[in-house]
Amino acid sequence: MAEDIGSPMDRFCGSTFWNATETWYTNNPDFTPCFEQTALVWMPCAFYWAFVVFDFYYLKASLDRNIPWNKLSVSKMLVNLGLLVITALDLIMALVKKGGDSELPLYDLDVWGPIIKFVTFLLIFIFIPLNRKYGVQTSGCQFIFWFLLTVLSIPRCRTEVRAAADRSKIDDSQQPSESDFSWEEYMYVSFFVSFTLYCCMLLLNCFADGQPTQTKYQRGENEIPELSASFLSRITYQWFDKMALKGYRNPLEEKHLWDLRPQDSCSEVMPIFAYHWNQNVRKNYKGRSKTEPKAQFSNGNVTFENPHGEKTGRKKGMASIMPPIYKSFGGVFLFGALMKLITDTLTFAQPQVLSLIIGFVEDQRTDPQPEWKGILFSVTLFVLAAAQTFILGQYFHRMFIVGLRIRTALINAIYRKALRISNATKKESTVGEIVNLMAVDAQRFMELTTYLNMIWSAPLQIGLALYFLWQQLGPSVLAGLAVMIILIPVNGVIASRIKTYQIRQMKYKDERVKLMNEVLSGIKVLKLYAWEPSFEKQVLDIRDKEIATLRSTAYLNASTSFLWSCAPFLVSLVTFATYVLIDENNVLDATKTFVSLSLFNILRFPLTMLPMLITNLVQTQVSVKRINKFLNSEELDPNSVLHDSSKPHPMSIENGEFSWGDEITLRNINIEVRKSNLVALVGTVGSGKSSVVQAFLGEMEKLAGVVNTVGKMAYVPQQAWIQNATVRDNILFGQQYDRKRYNKVIDACALRADIDILSAGDLTEIGEKGINLSGGQKQRISLARAVYCDADLYLLDDPLSAVDSHVGKHIFEEVIGPKGLLARKSRILVTHGVTFLPQVDSIYVLKMGEISESGTFDQLVKNKGAFADFIIQHLQDGNAEEEELNQIKRQISSTGDVPELLGSVEKAIKLARTESLSDSISVTSADSLMGTGSGGSLRRRTRRQNSHDSVASAASLKKKQEVEGKLIETEKSQTGGVDFAVYKHYIKSVGIFLSVATLVLNFVFQAFQIGSNLWLTKWANDENVGNDTGLRDMYLGVYGAFGFGQVSVSFFSSLAISLGCLECSRSLHTTLLYYNLRWPMELFDTTPLGRIVNRFSKDIDTIDNVLPFNIRVVLGQGFMVLATIVVISMSTPIFLAVIVPIALLYYFAQRFYVATSRQLMRLESVSRSPIYSHFGETVTGAPTIRAYNVGDRFIEESDAKVDKNQVCKYPSVIANRWLAIRLEMVGNLIILFASLFAVLGGQTDPGLVGLSVSYALQVTQTLNWLVRMSSDIETNIVSVERIKEYGETKQEAAWELEQDKDKPKHWPEEGRVEFQNFQVRYREGLDLVLRGVSFNITGGEKVGIVGRTGAGKSSLTLALFRIIESAGGRIMIDGVDIAGMGLHMLRSRLTIIPQDPVLFSGSLRINLDPFEIKTDDEIWKALELSHLKSFVKSLTAGLNHEIAEGGENLSVGQRQLVCLARALLRKTKLLVLDEATAAVDLETDDLIQKTIRTEFKECTVLTIAHRLNTILDSDKVIVLDKGQITEFASPTELLDNPKSAFYSMAKDANLV
Repeated sequence: MAEDIGSPMDRFCGSTFWNATETWYTNNPDFTPCFEQTALVWMPCAFYWAFVVFDFYYLKASLDRNIPWNKLSVSKMLVNLGLLVITALDLIMALVKKGGDSELPLYDLDVWGPIIKFVTFLLIFIFIPLNRKYGVQTSGCQFIFWFLLTVLSIPRCRTEVRAAADRSKIDDSQQPSESDFSWEEYMYVSFFVSFTLYCCMLLLNCFADGQPTQTKYQRGENEIPELSASFLSRITYQWFDKMALKGYRNPLEEKHLWDLRPQDSCSEVMPIFAYHWNQNVRKNYKGRSKTEPKAQFSNGNVTFENPHGEKTGRKKGMASIMPPIYKSFGGVFLFGALMKLITDTLTFAQPQVLSLIIGFVEDQRTDPQPEWKGILFSVTLFVLAAAQTFILGQYFHRMFIVGLRIRTALINAIYRKALRISNATKKESTVGEIVNLMAVDAQRFMELTTYLNMIWSAPLQIGLALYFLWQQLGPSVLAGLAVMIILIPVNGVIASRIKTYQIRQMKYKDERVKLMNEVLSGIKVLKLYAWEPSFEKQVLDIRDKEIATLRSTAYLNASTSFLWSCAPFLVSLVTFATYVLIDENNVLDATKTFVSLSLFNILRFPLTMLPMLITNLVQTQVSVKRINKFLNSEELDPNSVLHDSSKPHPMSIENGEFSWGDEITLRNINIEVRKSNLVALVGTVGSGKSSVVQAFLGEMEKLAGVVNTVGKMAYVPQQAWIQNATVRDNILFGQQYDRKRYNKVIDACALRADIDILSAGDLTEIGEKGINLSGGQKQRISLARAVYCDADLYLLDDPLSAVDSHVGKHIFEEVIGPKGLLARKSRILVTHGVTFLPQVDSIYVLKMGEISESGTFDQLVKNKGAFADFIIQHLQDGNAEEEELNQIKRQISSTGDVPELLGSVEKAIKLARTESLSDSISVTSADSLMGTGSGGSLRRRTRRQNSHDSVASAASLKKKQEVEGKLIETEKSQTGGVDFAVYKHYIKSVGIFLSVATLVLNFVFQAFQIGSNLWLTKWANDENVGNDTGLRDMYLGVYGAFGFGQVSVSFFSSLAISLGCLECSRSLHTTLLYYNLRWPMELFDTTPLGRIVNRFSKDIDTIDNVLPFNIRVVLGQGFMVLATIVVISMSTPIFLAVIVPIALLYYFAQRFYVATSRQLMRLESVSRSPIYSHFGETVTGAPTIRAYNVGDRFIEESDAKVDKNQVCKYPSVIANRWLAIRLEMVGNLIILFASLFAVLGGQTDPGLVGLSVSYALQVTQTLNWLVRMSSDIETNIVSVERIKEYGETKQEAAWELEQDKDKPKHWPEEGRVEFQNFQVRYREGLDLVLRGVSFNITGGEKVGIVGRTGAGKSSLTLALFRIIESAGGRIMIDGVDIAGMGLHMLRSRLTIIPQDPVLFSGSLRINLDPFEIKTDDEIWKALELSHLKSFVKSLTAGLNHEIAEGGENLSVGQRQLVCLARALLRKTKLLVLDEATAAVDLETDDLIQKTIRTEFKECTVLTIAHRLNTILDSDKVIVLDKGQITEFASPTELLDNPKSAFYSMAKDANLV
């Protein structure tokens, strides 16, 4: 037997290794025993040894430890032990029974076979306890090993059973046999025992091990099942079934979602990224060699280094985010790449099998092959497809995870950077643009990662395809290749054009969103001024440019899609034509045709992907540039402020020079603040007071000098920064709630009364930017935050400007002054008021950015310098109260020898006697203000605090409060399916003609395609073509004609869709804008700005760019699937029987998926807005956050929000994979049945079989795309739904009415105002704010309106402008009921100077006169009267001076003057002044008052009063209380009556 053995393998076994007649050329195939015992056993072993590195990697990467022993792991150990025993036994038996004395020779196989198996089993045996120790719950390599081993042992089962049967025959034949079968018998038993154990191991490996006991992160009950899912469950995504089912039964909500996988959370991703980023930053500096430790993860803080670095290190270039991204996330990415490589190879095995199937069918006619071969081919095709499905699923999953992690890393890096950028950087980009970096650019990366591997995979696929094509068709492939190569540069040109358009469109979009952002921020002012049309026009102008850009892009896109749809066709046409024309003998037969066609189809994918990938890469490149620019931008220098505790004073600046990035703002600044001292900074508007405060905070660029602060800092900005949170959260600002201290602070800051008014007390939620609070309330909350924070150093930037004098006095005494809560702290106070100056320890007077003088009050008064002028100026305004003046008088007279000052004080006191009245707020009690009987008041106050506490602690109250206090309605994420109405709305917007045209064109396109393919089969099956060139040319010509029909139709269909969608997008945006600007004010109060902006940016962007693409793909693919079914049924009609069950499977997968996925997408987009709005808030409040040094807390909040978003995002990614696996299996079944029926159905037409199978091969991808895109449409159509929903909200009254045209041009001519039993409420369901107010004002009267906070003063003006509509009664102006007028008619004929000056970015001119109807002279005149002329003249651009977003580049005072100029320009008969003098210093205030008195002499003026002098000369006074008029008469009349409320207010202020 061993003599004739040829090959080394034969010698190794001692028997034949491979015998083709036995295995292939037979009706009853079988392997040789040698092959079964070597190749089939060693393949799994080799696989395991090759991939065991992954098992080691998972051990290293695992975050958990210690899985307790359980039944599963014990059984694994035992079974494995059994296998080890059996293999050892095999070896021993072989050595005993064979070789040596026995007649059985001992072959190498008998020794090496068991040894190889033994070593492999041993390795697995070692891994069982290792996996347990390191908390790895399942191992893929082991599962695949056991699976392969079991499957590949099946042939040997058959062989062994047959051999046993043969042996028993011999035994039964009763002939005395010499042969001893004991060895064979032993092998038989040993093999079957092993085989049973293999099956057991396979079964055991289908399950995952138990939960680890030690985990790095707490595992909740809501943990994601994936963590403890087995390998099998992971590759089929079976662990996701629960969620899919839940989502199908009822809409998912946030509580149903699983926790995030720890390895994807910020706390795992960030340190890695930060480490690599910092390394990269360091590499960018020459001459800095100090090596630094890894990114520390101290209490969850990750530090990013500043790429700007110290001024010394010379910079090589920008630090880019790319290298750190590669280094941080490259590992997973490479593993994914490996998988991609495997699937690419599998793809090309399919056409090879297809050629075998076609060959099989061709042979049916001449000499049929045995049937098992046909079945084998079909099954092989199926197995290849299935393997590809599973691997691709894992590949995409991996890529998505990388994408998510990159996004997390970028969002967090951007967030951390935003907290540190310098002011110069901040000026370069608006808040909107910075938020866009996060919203758009970081998102781009996520979308790119899935395709990134195509960079190498596409060329590889193209190369392989061409190689196999060469084998089929020889050199004529080159002709086809040439066509492809020609198309690539054409495409490149188009792609670069598209890129320029895209950048342009991004620019317009940024502009539009920025403008919308401002319009919405200042919407109240726009409504008061009736300026909406002007801004609507501005937005639409930008939008038109954007649409024009998109239209050009649409044409270009149509031409690319045209090129790519005709590419495969042109290529096959040119190739076949060349092939048959080169040589007479070249004949197309079925195999050549269809194998080539399926190869061309494979080629189509990489060729389509490359250009898409290139444009995607280009977009990402743009994003990378933008992010790099931002992350490399200049940061605040953390060393500009020193914290040197050896200096004598806690705060000091020595010889400081500072700038805001351009010219020097402050020079020669020398300030020192002694411990526990109160230092005041005074000076006119724009003299640099706030800048000094910013210099202490390190916000300004320090050019020279030393700034030093020692201790914890608190800061009250001039314009309060309020977070979108409850009042209490705003005050606590992240500190522990200490009830006693909290109540003390609230009373001291005079917030008690305000909190009592709010619907849910201090648990009331404040809207974005503090939208539902008055200026004074915001300012006091901001102050309370500082006081509660209990710091050492206090920087108070004019905290008393927005509050009235009483409250100001109260706050000064209780908080700031020498007896206040802050008496022991060192504090700097910027102030406009003179009253408190005698009580401060020292005063610095600023003038033109320099300190003109400093010293105590007495010293400065004696100096008779700038300060004395300042005081005289202040006294002449006559707006101080008598008692304050007396104080000043005492103070001055005590310094002696300043007669002229004393004189002006005396004069002022006389004035004050005649004019007393104040908008008194409810302060605890009058006597506590006056400083008399302070003991009693203190006692009373402590008592009040305690009683207040006991009430507030009642739990019942709490629940109620929380409900009432919600102002911002939570964003509804719609549930359930998208209504058909939404689709109808969309189709209507596209236009009926274009919609129908698109469908028809797509149908025609598929018809052409099937036609051309059927024509090919006919050609391939025609025997006579070889001999008849004329016939051949006819076939070629018709084939070409079909093709050109296909190509031209494709172009038009693509164009029709793009243009239709554009038209739709344009009209949707216009209506959205139209309706949104016509919202009543209450809707703006309850809807956060970010949410509306989201509609204008994200949703419009979706409709612009995403939906058209989705729709195009869905239509194309849908028709494609139909075509496939038609073609397969033509070739094998029986296929129709299988279609029904398959369609059902498909339908169920799709329904389950869409329901779940859509809801997940909705949840995801709802959880995305908070990231951005929190980010926007942070950017605006950065100075405050830095001053309080709470950056880390904000970073944590941001991280938590990102994590929460990932919680919603991750399942939706998995849902995609879950679906893909299931759908592709459906597709694979179609392949299986199409090929099986073709083989078994006795089909003899090879052409048709080839056609149907090559169509089936394409179907998986098509089905996958189809469901993906159709659910994408369902998800993205939500954008249409959301826009439609905004169009259906409540609208305010019409802007223009027909009957308005009859009104005289100068209406109202007299300015009579009459309120008749007028009632109003802010929103449905709230209490009335004005309850039946009636009064009459004759034309030209000046009326002051006073009352406590919340008495309804502002409501009165809002009602006059119909910002809030009446709930009863009416208002008449000049005898006309205003309710019957168009809003714009009304609002444009009234003038208001609103409380907070709102400016819009754009020229100064646009800010004064947005409709451009006034002449330059008129504008200059208005500027002159509002004392801005000299300022505007000094600007280089004059009237065209660009104003920054929110008017940031003007001081608050200047902004207020601009508002005055607006009023002067409009100059109507009726002027409303709303607490306009709050933020202005005394000089400016005086200017405004004078101007109003002279310029609006003829007009009716309503003033909501703040200080006494504002009402001094009014004709009448209205006293409001709780929404009703208590008194209405002239001031003198009221003061003569001691019983009047007005008198008591005056008495409170000690004026009578």
